[in-house]
Amino acid sequence: MSAVKWDQALIDKYNINGPRYTSYPTALALQSGFPQQKVFDTLAHGPQALSLYIHLPFCHKLCYYCGCNKVITRHQHKADRYLDMLAKEMAIYQPHIAHKAVNQIHMGGGTPTFLTEEQLSRLMALLQQHFRITDDAELSIEIDPRSCSDEKLRHLRKLGFNRVSYGVQDFDEKVQIAINRVQDTDLIKHQVQLSRELGFSSINLDLIYGLPYQQPSSFAASIEQVIALNPDRVSLFSYAHLPSRFAGQRKIADSSLPSAPIKLELLQLGITKFTAAGYQFIGMDHFAKRADELAIAQQQGRLQRNFQGYTTAGQDCMLGIGASSISQIDGVLWQNSKDLPDYYKALEQDQLPVVKGFTLSADDRLRAALISQVICHFELDITSFAADWHLDDFWQYFATAQEKLAPFIEDGLVEVSEHSLKVTELGRLWVRSICACFDAYLDNEATAPRYSKVV
Repeated sequence: MSAVKWDQALIDKYNINGPRYTSYPTALALQSGFPQQKVFDTLAHGPQALSLYIHLPFCHKLCYYCGCNKVITRHQHKADRYLDMLAKEMAIYQPHIAHKAVNQIHMGGGTPTFLTEEQLSRLMALLQQHFRITDDAELSIEIDPRSCSDEKLRHLRKLGFNRVSYGVQDFDEKVQIAINRVQDTDLIKHQVQLSRELGFSSINLDLIYGLPYQQPSSFAASIEQVIALNPDRVSLFSYAHLPSRFAGQRKIADSSLPSAPIKLELLQLGITKFTAAGYQFIGMDHFAKRADELAIAQQQGRLQRNFQGYTTAGQDCMLGIGASSISQIDGVLWQNSKDLPDYYKALEQDQLPVVKGFTLSADDRLRAALISQVICHFELDITSFAADWHLDDFWQYFATAQEKLAPFIEDGLVEVSEHSLKVTELGRLWVRSICACFDAYLDNEATAPRYSKVV
């Protein structure tokens, strides 16, 4: 991707508060009072292969930037009770999915490596007891380098994990201090090397741009260090500063954050350097080596997006387990309680801890398919899409979107012909704003401030 000279007017025009479109509609559309029976009915008729997401909320220490659902504690025994509740939740689901295969499991948080080796063994035993996990299943886990010893990493490999993702965020010490996440660079290098020696099939490193005190020169150095570590994938996330929603972020001074033009420059640095190093720019926030299955899926037009980001496993087959987890199966979304006391109370009463849900309408499904196509592949075959969805006149159906797209077309971010819509190279950086043109909910909700800026 070639270098781009940022225009402040362009930033002011398109830097809206908007969704990341890990689903459509987004989680903000979920409604309370969602019946448990609807979950079971959905599972009965849903896909035969599932992906599992397990949320493990515990962390030893607060990272100020974090917007995840988390519990900061030094009390290891709290994870034991949480595992008791995960066992109850799995047992409720088991009879409804016993006939289904699980071909992907991802553990996130919080910090999954908060768990001890014994607790991790117990968790894997519970999963094997309650679900039919395929022999070639993808097992991935997010790792905080500070809470993962060599012994724990070896143990994860013995348990069957074959993918690891390390939270680096930034190698610069000033940035690390500002976000309360100081971690030794040599430790990260050692763990990445050990992961490779242990035979993990995929190693991902996370970076975040837009953090306090980041500058192009220092961030370029962090990128170079990541490239030197040679991971299979890189996630380059935009920091979403929402202190009104996340109390920890109030410890980050607004004045320490890079301006929108600088933040875009940081993103551009990442795109330029990672693509020059041989990585494929998957889009928005992901890079992968060209031989990686994520890159191949994009090359073949099979890439999709779900609540975990870009995926090869499908966007409509994910079951979430644990506090705050979101499921999306066969056009139905549901979310567990975020608060541990409420999560525990429901399960102690042998009820699913589901507190919100949503069933997609025909229009929702159509728009979800369109947004997924654009955000994953940056283009849309209008003729083919209209035929697949039985639209007599594509632009008549999307008349409102066509009107909203006009300035994007005028500014060279989108090219539209009779038969196709294509996001240009510059437009890729604004793909969230472009997808928002097709979002039927943004104008009807007073929720924009709850989304982050697209840059």
